Amino acid sequence: MAAAEACFTPPPVIEPGGMFTAEDYETDPVEVWPDCWKSWQLFCEMSGQWRTSGMGERTALDYTPLMLRMQHMGLSGEAWNDTFRDIRVIEGAALDAMQGKKPDS
Repeated sequence: MAAAEACFTPPPVIEPGGMFTAEDYETDPVEVWPDCWKSWQLFCEMSGQWRTSGMGERTALDYTPLMLRMQHMGLSGEAWNDTFRDIRVIEGAALDAMQGKKPDS
Protein backbone atom coordinates (compact mmCIF):
# COMPACT_ATOMS: atom_id res chain seq x y z
CA MET A 1 0.00 0.00 0.00
CA ALA A 2 1.59 3.21 -1.19
CA ALA A 3 0.12 5.26 1.66
CA ALA A 4 1.87 3.14 4.29
CA GLU A 5 5.14 3.29 2.37
CA ALA A 6 4.83 7.08 2.11
CA CYS A 7 4.31 7.31 5.87
CA PHE A 8 7.76 5.79 6.43
CA THR A 9 9.65 7.44 3.58
CA PRO A 10 11.74 10.39 4.73
CA PRO A 11 10.66 13.72 3.23
CA PRO A 12 13.01 15.49 0.85
CA VAL A 13 15.58 17.82 2.39
CA ILE A 14 15.01 21.47 1.59
CA GLU A 15 17.52 24.26 1.92
CA PRO A 16 16.56 27.31 4.04
CA GLY A 17 14.54 29.77 2.01
CA GLY A 18 13.76 27.17 -0.65
CA MET A 19 10.44 25.88 -1.91
CA PHE A 20 9.22 22.34 -2.54
CA THR A 21 8.55 21.41 -6.14
CA ALA A 22 7.18 18.22 -7.66
CA GLU A 23 10.74 17.20 -8.54
CA ASP A 24 11.61 17.09 -4.81
CA TYR A 25 9.43 14.00 -4.38
CA GLU A 26 10.50 10.55 -5.54
CA THR A 27 6.91 9.38 -5.99
CA ASP A 28 3.55 10.86 -6.81
CA PRO A 29 1.44 12.10 -3.89
CA VAL A 30 -0.46 9.33 -2.15
CA GLU A 31 -4.21 9.60 -1.87
CA VAL A 32 -6.25 7.71 0.71
CA TRP A 33 -9.72 6.60 -0.32
CA PRO A 34 -12.47 8.32 1.69
CA ASP A 35 -13.80 5.02 3.06
CA CYS A 36 -10.32 4.26 4.45
CA TRP A 37 -9.63 7.72 5.91
CA LYS A 38 -10.62 6.94 9.52
CA SER A 39 -8.54 3.75 9.49
CA TRP A 40 -5.59 5.68 8.05
CA GLN A 41 -5.89 8.33 10.78
CA LEU A 42 -6.00 5.60 13.44
CA PHE A 43 -2.92 3.93 11.95
CA CYS A 44 -1.08 7.27 12.03
CA GLU A 45 -2.05 7.67 15.71
CA MET A 46 -0.50 4.25 16.35
CA SER A 47 2.71 5.02 14.44
CA GLY A 48 4.80 4.93 17.63
CA GLN A 49 3.30 1.66 18.90
CA TRP A 50 5.50 -0.91 17.20
CA ARG A 51 6.79 -4.14 18.71
CA THR A 52 10.46 -4.61 17.92
CA SER A 53 12.92 -7.48 17.74
CA GLY A 54 16.12 -7.63 19.77
CA MET A 55 17.87 -5.85 16.90
CA GLY A 56 15.35 -2.99 16.94
CA GLU A 57 13.56 -4.09 13.77
CA ARG A 58 9.83 -3.38 13.82
CA THR A 59 7.88 -6.63 13.70
CA ALA A 60 4.22 -5.71 14.31
CA LEU A 61 1.96 -3.09 15.80
CA ASP A 62 1.30 -3.45 19.50
CA TYR A 63 -2.41 -4.27 19.46
CA THR A 64 -3.01 -3.42 23.13
CA PRO A 65 -3.03 0.37 22.62
CA LEU A 66 -4.78 -0.13 19.27
CA MET A 67 -7.66 -2.02 20.91
CA LEU A 68 -7.94 0.60 23.64
CA ARG A 69 -8.08 3.40 21.08
CA MET A 70 -10.70 1.54 19.02
CA GLN A 71 -12.76 1.08 22.19
CA HIS A 72 -12.50 4.82 22.95
CA MET A 73 -13.64 5.54 19.39
CA GLY A 74 -16.82 3.62 20.18
CA LEU A 75 -16.26 1.05 17.44
CA SER A 76 -18.17 -2.19 17.65
CA GLY A 77 -19.55 -4.92 15.45
CA GLU A 78 -18.88 -4.65 11.73
CA ALA A 79 -17.25 -1.19 12.06
CA TRP A 80 -14.72 -2.66 14.52
CA ASN A 81 -14.01 -5.62 12.21
CA ASP A 82 -13.65 -3.40 9.13
CA THR A 83 -11.31 -0.99 10.91
CA PHE A 84 -9.15 -3.78 12.35
CA ARG A 85 -8.92 -5.41 8.91
CA ASP A 86 -7.88 -2.06 7.39
CA ILE A 87 -5.20 -1.58 10.07
CA ARG A 88 -3.80 -5.07 9.41
CA VAL A 89 -3.48 -4.32 5.68
CA ILE A 90 -1.78 -0.97 6.33
CA GLU A 91 0.48 -2.58 8.96
CA GLY A 92 1.60 -5.25 6.50
CA ALA A 93 2.34 -2.68 3.80
CA ALA A 94 4.22 -0.49 6.27
CA LEU A 95 6.36 -3.43 7.43
CA ASP A 96 7.13 -4.31 3.81
CA ALA A 97 8.13 -0.70 3.11
CA MET A 98 10.34 -0.53 6.21
CA GLN A 99 12.05 -3.78 5.14
CA GLY A 100 12.62 -2.44 1.65
CA LYS A 101 10.17 -4.78 -0.08
CA LYS A 102 8.49 -3.47 -3.22
CA PRO A 103 4.66 -3.54 -3.32
CA ASP A 104 3.02 -6.13 -5.58
CA SER A 105 1.93 -4.69 -8.90
